[in-house]
Amino acid sequence: MRARDKAIINDLYRFRCMSRDDIADIHFGNMRNQTKEANVVLKRLRRDGHINANTQMQPYVYFAADSKIKRSSQKIAHFLGIVGFYRELIRYETPTVFDIEPKLSDKGTPEPDAFTIWKGTPFYIEIQRSQYSEYIMSEKIARYERYYYEEEWRHASWQPKNRPPVFPYIWIISEVNYRLVSSCLRFVQSKSVAELIERTVATPHKAVR
Repeated sequence: MRARDKAIINDLYRFRCMSRDDIADIHFGNMRNQTKEANVVLKRLRRDGHINANTQMQPYVYFAADSKIKRSSQKIAHFLGIVGFYRELIRYETPTVFDIEPKLSDKGTPEPDAFTIWKGTPFYIEIQRSQYSEYIMSEKIARYERYYYEEEWRHASWQPKNRPPVFPYIWIISEVNYRLVSSCLRFVQSKSVAELIERTVATPHKAVR
């Protein structure tokens, strides 16, 4: 199996599912006709039993061969949103870490959509495609605060070796600008990665808080 074939399959395990366009952008982005090249490879991988596809979706959505995700699952849109966010990140810089739905601790702790170290900065990612109530958002923030004070994060493997430990920014991707209040947490809010980049260039001191 070719190295790119293995990379595609590994990403299907990592992201749970990916659309044809996700795969084309990430793995065939340096080719003149990335969609055509991706279609050829994906057809071969399906034929050989390495991957499966939901052909009712356009473009097709692909899964690892032994994926347990139902083809009608509402989680598909959720996971496609995460890989879409990753695609945005790599247009500017490839993260050194990108973990999907990391388990931070026991039940009752935060459940971020992803954890990433991007441009040298750690972030917990919350992708909110629907509007949350003030109550639900405050509960989410309270879980992050409890996790902060438990201090398990100080011993995470990604922490810098020769510097004091840092708690990641909480980056909320949403059309809604939430009112977030915390004495210990730092937040980033933007509609997209591009919007944050533009805001950082224009007013660096206002991009994060």
